[in-house]
Amino acid sequence: MSAISRLAIGALALSFALPAAAQTKIDFFFPVPVEGKLAREMTRLVKSYNESQKEVEVTAVYTGGYDDTKLKAQAAAKAGKPPAVVLMSANFNVDLKLSGDIQSLEPMLKADGATRDAFLADFWPALHANAMVEGELYSVPFHNSTPLLYYNVDHFKEAGLDPAKPPRTWAELADAAKKLTKRDGDKVERYGFTMPAGYDYLGWLMEALTLSNGGRYFNEEYGGEVYYDTASMLGAARFLEDLIFKHKVMAQGVVEAGGVSTSFFAGKASMMLLSTGSLSFIRENMKAPYEVAFVPKNVRNAVPIGGASLVMFNGQSEDSKKAGWKFIKWLSSADTLGGWSRFTGYFSPRKSAYDTAEMKAFIAKNPDAKVALEQLPYAKPWFATYQTVAVRKALEDEIQAMMNGKKKADELMRPYVEQTALKLPQ
Repeated sequence: MSAISRLAIGALALSFALPAAAQTKIDFFFPVPVEGKLAREMTRLVKSYNESQKEVEVTAVYTGGYDDTKLKAQAAAKAGKPPAVVLMSANFNVDLKLSGDIQSLEPMLKADGATRDAFLADFWPALHANAMVEGELYSVPFHNSTPLLYYNVDHFKEAGLDPAKPPRTWAELADAAKKLTKRDGDKVERYGFTMPAGYDYLGWLMEALTLSNGGRYFNEEYGGEVYYDTASMLGAARFLEDLIFKHKVMAQGVVEAGGVSTSFFAGKASMMLLSTGSLSFIRENMKAPYEVAFVPKNVRNAVPIGGASLVMFNGQSEDSKKAGWKFIKWLSSADTLGGWSRFTGYFSPRKSAYDTAEMKAFIAKNPDAKVALEQLPYAKPWFATYQTVAVRKALEDEIQAMMNGKKKADELMRPYVEQTALKLPQ
């Protein structure tokens, strides 16, 4: 036997003797906050990732809506089993950082020889504020949204409105909604306008109305201050109240997002405010022609960013951290994000995703997908404070009460103000 043969046999024997590198197993929690087959598609994506490499095995765990996902991830961490990666509502970062739940991603960037500025350069500037806390990167944007005005083209034509000229102001919205509303005596057969009023969605849309009324919803630089009792906020609340009780172009009561889209599909509502994240769902299910437009303004064009970002929880091993960061980089690649955007209707947070041939062809075929991008120059950070959910609900409770006819707009903010700005030492 030659020396070369003996060496080859020895190397082969050694390769069998060495144990294979252990595969790192991690959990990935993700929500599905809007309509569509998102859970199935996310599970498919994770399966594709697992099959593409052998170092990391990701278990995808569907965790409900945004608020549910936050609670379940925190509960798992408290039980000593923190998920490696969580697709978290993009506005929870401040709260999660202050509570010590999530870790800065700066060490991972440094280990890659990257800088925060270089990493974020490919992400739309409007997304940077919600990705960072106190100047550090705590999340990677995955899918993002703005509210959009969806409207029924046939209804516009029937009412003598030009579908090529959707309402751009609150006055135009109210006027169009009056013309679109159909009544048979005291019975309303079709409402001119509708929007979701369930928890979380309502807070997001109230921020949109407040911003477009010239206001700020919260202090973007300090997690302990909100602006619920300002003229811009009260004006937004009164506008909503007028649509329901004065103009009678919007149904009284709290309607969830599913009920809003169902009314739109059935021709029972002519216009609706809904996330661009529902765009694919609307496109697939709306039988009549529709269009989308900017959220109408009163003082200025402005909308809040919505959607979700990828975060990493504290309490993990070094192997788990490395595996989680590897998965995040794959999940937030331009190709993955572009495919997810085309599937869901969320816009891709990476600008480079729109340079691909697939995305260019998709936009050419579906020009309604461009509207959210066109709103981005006017986009502001999503409401983010300490105890985000509870603070948000303080407003939503009052707005829901008003929508049910139980409060006057002048009284909306009083309970919250009494417990915050007017709660002074005795």
